[in-house]
Amino acid sequence: MRLNDLIKTQRSKTIYNLYLLPEEPFLQYLVMSQVEKKAGLLRRTSSSKKPLKEKVVLMYDEIFAKEDPAKNNPRFWDELFLMKVNLEYLESKLESVNGEEVQRIQDNINSLFHHCVQALGEEHQIKVVNALQTLCALFRGVHQKNKSASGFDIINMLMGFDKAEQRMKDLMERLDSLLCGDSSESLKSLCLKLLLCLVTVTDNISQNTILEYVMINSIFEAILQILSDPSSRGQHGYDAVVLLALLVNYRKYESVNPYIVKLSIVDDEPTLDGMGVVLHQALTEYNRQYKDKEEENQGGFFSTLTSMVGSMFIADVDEKLSVQTNEAILLALYEAVHLNRNFITVLAQSHPEIDIPVTPSTPTPTTPTTPLGTTPPSLDVMNNPELPLDPNLQTSNLLITFLKYASIVMQDTKDEHRLNSARLCLIILTCIAEDQYADAFLHDDNINFRVSLHRMPMRHRKKAAGKNIPSRPLVCAVLDLMVEFIVTHMMKDFPMDLYLRCVQIIHKLLCYQKKCRIRLHYTWRELWSALINLLKFLLSNETTLLAKHNIFHLALLVVNLFNMFITYGDTFLPTSNSYDELYYEIVRMHQVFDNLYCMVLRVSTNTGQWKEAASKVTHALVNIRAIINHFNPKIESYAAVNHISQLSEEQVLEVVRSNYDTLTLKLQDGLDQFERYSEQPKEAAFFKELVRSISLNVRKNVSLNTLSQDVLLKEFSTIS
Repeated sequence: MRLNDLIKTQRSKTIYNLYLLPEEPFLQYLVMSQVEKKAGLLRRTSSSKKPLKEKVVLMYDEIFAKEDPAKNNPRFWDELFLMKVNLEYLESKLESVNGEEVQRIQDNINSLFHHCVQALGEEHQIKVVNALQTLCALFRGVHQKNKSASGFDIINMLMGFDKAEQRMKDLMERLDSLLCGDSSESLKSLCLKLLLCLVTVTDNISQNTILEYVMINSIFEAILQILSDPSSRGQHGYDAVVLLALLVNYRKYESVNPYIVKLSIVDDEPTLDGMGVVLHQALTEYNRQYKDKEEENQGGFFSTLTSMVGSMFIADVDEKLSVQTNEAILLALYEAVHLNRNFITVLAQSHPEIDIPVTPSTPTPTTPTTPLGTTPPSLDVMNNPELPLDPNLQTSNLLITFLKYASIVMQDTKDEHRLNSARLCLIILTCIAEDQYADAFLHDDNINFRVSLHRMPMRHRKKAAGKNIPSRPLVCAVLDLMVEFIVTHMMKDFPMDLYLRCVQIIHKLLCYQKKCRIRLHYTWRELWSALINLLKFLLSNETTLLAKHNIFHLALLVVNLFNMFITYGDTFLPTSNSYDELYYEIVRMHQVFDNLYCMVLRVSTNTGQWKEAASKVTHALVNIRAIINHFNPKIESYAAVNHISQLSEEQVLEVVRSNYDTLTLKLQDGLDQFERYSEQPKEAAFFKELVRSISLNVRKNVSLNTLSQDVLLKEFSTIS
């Protein structure tokens, strides 16, 4: 008899009969699932009869009774995993039991866990699906009930402490087998969802004691296999890299984490490339959605209002475009860049840049309405890493995509969430700027790109036209991003930490240019102007800023950037004219440097907490003051002799060029040295809170109903 005929026959019977144990459990399960109405835990047979509980709910109740449920029914566990899982009821049951009941039913809960693991080895896929979902409900329900309990108590309740090691070994081995074998893609997805559920059941993943068993029974190789295979990567790559990023952060400062060790030594090219493809597509999808949203706003109602009443609505448009970032993907990118030097090569791999289709050909089941950028890219994108070659197309790579992404998230740092995203972007760039191979690629004049960075809407400047962007080495885009941040975040709630990181990234790039004598053709004047305006801002807001920040540290870094140009500029500035223009800018904006000197001199000669910090700036200004004091009188003399009230730029440059010989400067040590990035201890607190935030977000968005039971039923019930 065909399944459809069987269903028709069964529909003529009363629903009550569906709760009788069938002779053919698997077919009966399918029939029951087809005709079952979605009416919660209870459903009515007729208006005259009392509601009847689902069969699976009755079986759950038996588990939460004192007696062994298999005592009177030897087939209890076989039948349970043929029943459609009721996650809500099972989780609520686990959460509702009190302390005494926990002790009373612990053996039954242990038995349920054990039989879930056993069911993962069953041939019937339906049993495997239900076992995976039941395990998720167990992990979530027990942790939700026992938030204040120790990890050992939770382990004991779930599987029995004396048997936990073997139970978790069996579980991890079967998950590994499902992930690496020929099982259904839906099952592999459920396995990853279960692992993500397990990792994120506690707010702080380092307090999740069960993960000790995940460290011992590693699934690292299974994750790598998913990333190395194009088909598997397209289906599961996103969950795989997020899972890996979280596992890497389990007790990373307290003990040896095997996932850190293994990730740091991966040198398999297909695997690293696969990880790069997943990260690239996730960031690309976010960039595309942001661009679409931006264009929609520009062409819609806000655009009309702006044209009518000027720029008063710019802030509203900007707020409209403020979208949630994807820290999980950023964390995965950071761990890859920070831990694995081989991954740096993946950043540079070029391919043609094409628009990603807005509507996927095959809709991907996702969790209900999640913020922009927090869901994986559509499957058609993930399944097509090999893009068509066309010499007329602009080429791109993961680094370019990341720079564009960073230019979006760094625009708005008004809340803690976006501030952390911007900080993580700058930490990633810091790691890149310190890497010799990355620096070589960034500065390679034979590999040029047009990088269209997003710029914050500002009233005093026009929106840059993307078509006019020149093709340049990638380091120019990095410098543009740093300059853009510097000029757009001088505000009351000053992001000091981000400014320090920006200036340090610039310094590291200059150190590489000086070391390798690379004469970069860049509009250095924009950088000098941005830095001088930053000093001007610090001076204007001294009192307010000093209440929160050590502004002298930032001022010292900025002044030393100028000292780098003054002392070593002849080794890396593109032309002698560039060196002349540097002196011109210093002389032209001498009032800012004079005011800075007066301020730091005042603070350094008084007793106070900033005395030493201000004194360092005083010493650092020696050559800048020498330049100002040397050239200013000569410029004034030139103007007086030639009876010119206002000198042109060319006239000032002429005075500068003709008076270099008599200028005396002091040699300053250590300008081309910097402290290398170290996560521990400086960044440990930041990453701890970041991982907590990511874990909460993943827990909220990960649902085993992502692949609904109806979809799974249809997939596994093709019986003729």
